[in-house]
Amino acid sequence: MFSELAFKIFQESIIEYHIKDDVYQSFSNPYAQDSIEHLLYRKNWIDTVQWHYEDIIRDPEIEPNSALTLKRKIDASNQDRTDLVEYIDSYFLSKYQSVESKETATINTESPAWAIDRLSILALKVYHMKEEATRTDASPEHVEKCKAKLVVLLEQRTDLSTAINQLLADIESGKKYMKVYKQMKMYNDDELNPVLRKTHKG
Repeated sequence: MFSELAFKIFQESIIEYHIKDDVYQSFSNPYAQDSIEHLLYRKNWIDTVQWHYEDIIRDPEIEPNSALTLKRKIDASNQDRTDLVEYIDSYFLSKYQSVESKETATINTESPAWAIDRLSILALKVYHMKEEATRTDASPEHVEKCKAKLVVLLEQRTDLSTAINQLLADIESGKKYMKVYKQMKMYNDDELNPVLRKTHKG
């Protein structure tokens, strides 16, 4: 099933990142460039780096200039994340383009790729909660709380994976249809962000 494949690739990306555990390390994709696996691996790598950006920027002693630089990296990462989601949705649009939707077909609240985006973030939550649940330098209370949270995350993984597989099956059978909207983010656009517009016209 697709969600199981995706989660496996997300885990590979997370494990590979944590060998060096460095947001500035070089990136190498082990999958063929024209494959869905390539997109999934790249997607999770972006999420994993950004996860650690978010940790770093919350350091109360971070230098203001460093924080500003990092904030801009996070903004760029968010754009990359959105782009990858749209590439993944393009894959599904192409895959199911010949499917004839039934007259009773309905649209889902989110596209397949945005659900997969949630699964990628969930893979990171599972990985890091497992780390917390097995810490030897933490209090027993902390470990027990993290173990309980991990149980919930694993249940969420099962539910989300099931929902993604069902959505894809429904699209393939014509019970649901895909309709993808570009995100149209405004804050990075020189014409749509009034601050950037004013700066460039000045």
